[in-house]
Amino acid sequence: MSKIGWVGIGVMGRSMCGHLLAAGHEVKVHTRTKASAESTIAAGAQWCETPGEVAVDSEFVFTIVGYPADVRAVYLGDGGLVERAAPGCVLVDMTTSEPALAKEIHEAARARGLSALDAPVSGGDLGARGGSLAIMVGGEQEAFDRTLPLFEKMGKNIRLMGDSGAGQHTKMSNQILIAGTMIGVVESLLYAVKSGLDVDDVIDVIGSGAAGSWSINNLGRRIAKDDYDPGFFIKHFVKDMGIALAEARKMRIALPGLALVEQLYVAAMAQGLENMGTQALYIALKNLNAVK
Repeated sequence: MSKIGWVGIGVMGRSMCGHLLAAGHEVKVHTRTKASAESTIAAGAQWCETPGEVAVDSEFVFTIVGYPADVRAVYLGDGGLVERAAPGCVLVDMTTSEPALAKEIHEAARARGLSALDAPVSGGDLGARGGSLAIMVGGEQEAFDRTLPLFEKMGKNIRLMGDSGAGQHTKMSNQILIAGTMIGVVESLLYAVKSGLDVDDVIDVIGSGAAGSWSINNLGRRIAKDDYDPGFFIKHFVKDMGIALAEARKMRIALPGLALVEQLYVAAMAQGLENMGTQALYIALKNLNAVK
């Protein structure tokens, strides 16, 4: 059993941390609002008042927070994880964040005798609850090997993609694909509704053919039920698309499809949908088309 610190108890982090607790590990937690961690504390986690406090005496520290600015503060701020962790600790950021920031954290950690991995995930709240996430990792092989048994409590498809930052670049590839898929899902279902079809019947058919995807078969079902609760927040998806577009500019590649979908999601935020799940792009598209 390992001594683990965990920062970030949200839609994803609650379940992910819960799997480590259920496996019998000793876990200390911190999150912005303590009330969000009540069920995790009740399950046996120890509450800490600051992010840095979770690193004290921990062998591994995992984080999954909101934005790159949050990642920077948690890791590199005064009294943060890099400052408070003991030599030999492995720091694992599972936030979708900036590749350059992952490299910066890696270098700062190495200077203090720590290891750092960037390990964003894909699979949404369903994957987090089921322990079936895809986990894409950047960093050193030795740190990855040490952490793998813990990753295996949270995910099924786990791969070291390369050096520091490679996990984040892989997640950007994932988000680019998801963005294009989501606009296809909501346009397809809006078309089905306007033509008088039963949405679930449509998903039954097209979801098993060449158009089948995780998004149509999972998020499409939520749309059919008017369920827009977040498995992943629109506001966080807009953040991810912004990172991907910024990285694309650095590489001098044009991603016009991603740019279009990003603007549609920005419109969804303008309509007050930022705290809904990504499937709520359907609502924004209905509003655009004046569909009741």
